Amino acid sequence: MPLFINRDQIFAHQVHLLEHKLRSKEERILELETENAILHLRLAECLGKLRRDHEKETKALQHHLQQRNAQKITRSALAKLLSEVQAVKQDLSELFAVYLSFSTELEEQRKQLLDKVQQASCSLKGDRGEEAQDLQAVVSALERSLEEERERCRAERQRRKELHNTLVELRGNIRVHCRVRPVLPFDHVPSSTPGSWPALSEEVVSTVSDDTVMVNCIKPGMPVHNKMYEFERVHGPEESQDAVFEEVKPLLTSLLDGYNVCIMAYGQTGSGKTHTMMGSQVLEEHSGGQPGAQQGIIPKAAAEFFRMISEKPADSHTVEVSVMEVYNNEVLDLLAKDAQGNPAEQRCDVITTSNGASQVIALKYQPVRDASEVMQILSRVLKLRAHCPTLVHPDSSRSHLIVTLTISSKSPNALALARRLQSAKKDMQLAAQKEWWSPRCRRANLVARKSSEDHLFASTASSPSRSPSHSPCPSPRPSVSQALFKTKLQLVDLAGSESVGMSGVSGAALWEVSCINRSLSALSDVLGALAEQRPHVPYRNSKLTHLLQDAIGGDAKLLVMLCVSPTQRYVTESLQSLGFGTRARQVQKELPRRKGNPLKVK
Repeated sequence: MPLFINRDQIFAHQVHLLEHKLRSKEERILELETENAILHLRLAECLGKLRRDHEKETKALQHHLQQRNAQKITRSALAKLLSEVQAVKQDLSELFAVYLSFSTELEEQRKQLLDKVQQASCSLKGDRGEEAQDLQAVVSALERSLEEERERCRAERQRRKELHNTLVELRGNIRVHCRVRPVLPFDHVPSSTPGSWPALSEEVVSTVSDDTVMVNCIKPGMPVHNKMYEFERVHGPEESQDAVFEEVKPLLTSLLDGYNVCIMAYGQTGSGKTHTMMGSQVLEEHSGGQPGAQQGIIPKAAAEFFRMISEKPADSHTVEVSVMEVYNNEVLDLLAKDAQGNPAEQRCDVITTSNGASQVIALKYQPVRDASEVMQILSRVLKLRAHCPTLVHPDSSRSHLIVTLTISSKSPNALALARRLQSAKKDMQLAAQKEWWSPRCRRANLVARKSSEDHLFASTASSPSRSPSHSPCPSPRPSVSQALFKTKLQLVDLAGSESVGMSGVSGAALWEVSCINRSLSALSDVLGALAEQRPHVPYRNSKLTHLLQDAIGGDAKLLVMLCVSPTQRYVTESLQSLGFGTRARQVQKELPRRKGNPLKVK
């Protein structure tokens, strides 16, 4: 059977084989092109690396050349300096030689002059000896006269000061002292505009005398204008804590005489209020023994008061301490504790009693026996006081601190007893509106009541142990002379007034600044109303003024310690503080009067 071969199949098979070979060749071409591209990339990378290495070598060579040039310059400069030093040494040796020659000549001249002086004194001793003795006697007489005049001047100044203090006390004015702190490191702040005048750290507040302070009001393009302020006492930057307390100490005697006393520190943030009242680093250094020179008014007042009590009969006085802060217009008791005995700040309300006095509800009092116990309590509770760093002060107090020492006296002196009788008489006059008085008592004979009141003063003054109640309708209260007589010493460290822009605070701290400024503004409004004798005094515009109502407007002795900064940076706040003190001095209190003669104030 013949074999038939289809050519089309043969050609198709050959075409298929050729296509397969073509695909294989194309794949090989792609592989070669890929390898070529990779080789090109490697070549470019090697060229770049070679170029970078070449640049590094060039830079290293240039740096080496620069170092060699610098070394050459340094060597030449050192050689020049060495030559100059040698020239200076040569000059110094020449000058030393000249000095030695001059010193020898001067020593010889000195000896010659001494010989001449001795010869002249010997020659004059016989002729003018009597005249020299007369001149010496005249000089001695003049020195004695000068010393007598100085002593007389000191006595007159002391007498003038006593008369002025007596006048101030009789008028009932608030005493105002001023303290200018020294320039501190944080006062040296660079000005925002270099070359501006005056510099922010320039001192513009200075003390002229012990009762006058001067402020240089400097404005660019305007003549210098000096403002003078007079106060009862002005303390300069150089005066110590002891000197400040010596001016405050006489007020403590009034506590045992039956007067309430309040000492208040007022001023801008960073002006030294807490340093004046507490001292430096009282929390850290109290336990280890703080230097006495750095203690403030509060520890010194506590020590002095307990010293005075120690001179009285034993157990005749008891003392209690309370510590409050006014934070965001809320009164907080810093001595309050929770159920577990841990410190817990408790909000308290301030009310006005029936006799017009302010009282804090549920305030905790802690008995103390000496000054160390007072300072231990303060060291513990001051850690609870609100603080916040600002641009003005790194540890600025954000609340008003009120430390109160309440003194209960069992055997008051005559002046204190007289004040108690006055207070009792005032209460009895108001007692007609109390619930324990019956309608029949209200209709009692006025003449009999007046004679009973007169007998009250006579009998109690002569025999304090006898009951003064002899009216037809006696009050159920205990005898005046038998009850404890209480006075209080309030020591107030006010929070500092500050500008929001200068302090740089925000958020919650901004609200604190607002509350502080509003309470201080309310305090200024109260003093303004008292100075102008307005019929209404806005004590209740702030918890601070409501709390201090007795000290500001009552018969307590109030001393305001103005603390001011000396530099131009805080001149606006310093002027505001000095204006506050001037306004406080204009307040005239109405002092209670004893029957017959006015009550003398110490």
